[in-house]
Formats: sequence, C-alpha cells, structure tokens
Amino acid sequence: MKPSLKQYIFEIIEGSNKDNWVGQVFDSFILVLIVLNLVTFSLETVHSVWIEYKEVLTAFDIISVFVFTFEYSLRVWSCTVNPKFRHPVWGRLRFIFTPLLLIDLSAILPFYLPLFFPDIRFARSIRLFRFFRLLKLTRYSDSLKIIFTVFLIKKEELIITFFVWFLLLFSGSSLMYFAEHEAQAKAFPDIPTAMWWGVVTLTTVGYGDIYPITPMGRILAGILAVLGVGILALPTGIIASGFYDELQGKRKKKRHKHAIICPHCGNLIDEHPSDKSHH
Repeated sequence: MKPSLKQYIFEIIEGSNKDNWVGQVFDSFILVLIVLNLVTFSLETVHSVWIEYKEVLTAFDIISVFVFTFEYSLRVWSCTVNPKFRHPVWGRLRFIFTPLLLIDLSAILPFYLPLFFPDIRFARSIRLFRFFRLLKLTRYSDSLKIIFTVFLIKKEELIITFFVWFLLLFSGSSLMYFAEHEAQAKAFPDIPTAMWWGVVTLTTVGYGDIYPITPMGRILAGILAVLGVGILALPTGIIASGFYDELQGKRKKKRHKHAIICPHCGNLIDEHPSDKSHH
C-alpha cells in the first residue's frame, strides 16, 4: 500500500525509514545548514567581517530561518502519523512541548520576536539565542544522541554528586571567609565572593587572583583542593560507565538484529558459520 503524503513527509523528516535516501539527503542538508549558521554566528562578532558582509550574512540568516520554520511546520503537521500524537489538536500540542521541538522553536523564535514586539528593549540581544541552533545537531547526530541519553540515564547519580560538590563548596567557602576576612577584607568580603575562590580551588584551576595568606586559610585550602580532585572524579566515572553500558546495549541490539532463531530450541543463533554448524 502506497503511503500518504503526510506519512511520506513524516518518514523523511523524522528518519523513521533508514532506507529512504530522500530522508538521508534532508538530514545532511539540515546538518550542513546548522553548521554554516554557527560559522556565520561567529563571523558576525568580527567587526570588520560584519561591516564588509553585513547584507550577505543577514540574507543567509533570513533564508536559514525560513528553512528551519518550514521544517518545524512540517514536523508539527505530520506528527499525527505517530500514534502517540494522533489527535489533531491535543496530539500536536503534546508534540510541540517535547524537548526536541522546544529546541527547534528556540532556533527560530528569536528571529520573529522583534518583528511582533519591536519596542522590546532586549529585542536586539535576544538574537543571541540563535546559538541554540547548535542544539539542533542532537537530532541529526547519533553520537550526540548517545551523550544526551547517557546524561538522562545517569541523572540521579550526577545530581547526587553535584549536590555533594555544592555542599563542599559552600562549607569550604564559608570556613575560608571566617579564616581570611580579617586579614583580607577586600579579597574575602563575604561568603558569596569566597565561593568564587571555592570554585576555582575545587576545580583545581587555580587562577591565583584570590588566595589565602593565614595559616588556617592555607590548611583549609589544601584540604579543599585534595577533596576537590576526588569529587570531580566521580562524575567522570559515572559518565564513563554510562557510555560503556549504552554502547554495550547498542552492540547487543545489533547482534540481535542480525541473528536467526533456531527452529528446534528457539534460541538465538549468531550468523557465524561455526555457530550454525554447532546446531
């Protein structure tokens, strides 16, 4: 049965049919357009380039917005093909508020806001949100999808780790304030300012703009620096284990996809000749 136009469009833009070459061309086109947008976004901050090529860069931005708007409209129109969003009104509303669609909206909304609200004081600065077009890459890159998946899977462990890190930051900065305030009233005038020193110390960056001079302050700084090394290693280990689990899961799925089922025992048989001869 020949698919309807809406279903065909849905398969192209959502990539549900991996064998559809039109969908692959579409994904490649959008991917290249996103990268070019990031390049032009950077070039606009170079004063000499902006003065010389202002009209070209502005025209490219307008064309890009129209393409992204057309893509966004097609996604909202064709989303009812998905059983989860089948209802023509409520289904589309739920689809609009999905994370990927909100990212798509953030990529085009800054262009339209000044047109509808020209008197907004921050209308000029809101165009900086074009940087969110970078997030659209997550839709077209399997590697970036894996990164976001890992962070979602490990979010509870990461939240606990960062909570412990914040407790250490706050307590260490507070103690440093009481230890150094009298000796360095300008460097440690309050706890929030001392927290900047705490961040630099815990991350082992060590800018050297603020540092303790009292014996007690130096002892606290040494303890905090050592603890910071251990605390910062925890998210690294959590994320690394998440990547390992995710990649192992993908390998198992791939093996399942290319495996055959034994008609006698019902177990999965690898397509390797030695496995077949064993059965």
